[in-house]
Amino acid sequence: MSAEAPSAMTSPVSEILLAGPRGFCAGVERAIDIVELALSVCPPPVYVRKEIVHNRLVVETLREQGAIFVDELDEVPDGATVVFSAHGISPAVREDARRRGLRAIDATCPLVTKVHLEAIRYARENYSIVLIGHEDHDEVIGTLGEAPERIFVIASADEVEKLEVPDPDKIAYLTQTTLSMDDTRDVIEALRKKFPRIVGPSRDDICYATQNRQAAVKRLANDVDVLLVIGSANSSNAIRLVEVARTAGTRAHLINDVRDIRPAWLEGVKRVGVTAGASTPEILVSETVEALSGHGVPVREVHVVEEDVRFALPQELDKIARERGVPLPSRDAMRRSL
Repeated sequence: MSAEAPSAMTSPVSEILLAGPRGFCAGVERAIDIVELALSVCPPPVYVRKEIVHNRLVVETLREQGAIFVDELDEVPDGATVVFSAHGISPAVREDARRRGLRAIDATCPLVTKVHLEAIRYARENYSIVLIGHEDHDEVIGTLGEAPERIFVIASADEVEKLEVPDPDKIAYLTQTTLSMDDTRDVIEALRKKFPRIVGPSRDDICYATQNRQAAVKRLANDVDVLLVIGSANSSNAIRLVEVARTAGTRAHLINDVRDIRPAWLEGVKRVGVTAGASTPEILVSETVEALSGHGVPVREVHVVEEDVRFALPQELDKIARERGVPLPSRDAMRRSL
């Protein structure tokens, strides 16, 4: 699918700066690969609970390939194959799938799974757990389900003052993986001030890709007049990139694709920055750059770090392929259309 730029986009932009890294992270690549591989080796239909990742083009592309997206498991027939999204699920959802004989393939990002395991450990040790995140986000909903009676969800430092827990000396914190590093730091500082004995994970829960993309925006922000962040409106990490740029004093806009660009944003602009959330396909970046650089405008990449992370696939896929006597395709053949 190719998007057309607004016809009025004729701004005299002199340079386009591309943030690096940008776009797909290892967890997103793994999740998309899992759905495509499931479509290759599983008997149809293959259901996917929730959006596999928060990007409209990704979901529509997988739907065209045969994936059936549902909001909840009660839309999936007993005994069918279902893929759980990259954002994770609660134990109740997992148990429901088991009870109904669903063939479940878990595409939860391993870094989200890490947060779930930390929540389970702290709950077993009788800690009150402060989960820093957005209560309506799929990832937070899944983590909350691990210990709902012990987890308190907060999103800002202002909420810390009102927070009350059973034992202030037995408290731990965890974070949603896609938050702003700066905002999270402020919340953790407020928590430590109010609860001096609070403990946290040995390593940050905010994932490497979120940190790297925010660092790239910070590097770019002072060198551009406006930053375009490509990502869906429900993509937490893409929204955070907009916030990071604006905090640095740079005008920034979230766009789903090139058609969302308003010519007024480019009036008087010489340098445009472009980045993409961790769920955004590179094709959307290419279309945006092509539209902006249609008159030979130079494009320069600004890298802060190279990424070489790759997460293993769930064993269930290989098991299904062996049971059906079909080969499991190479991951290198996946994501061709994205």
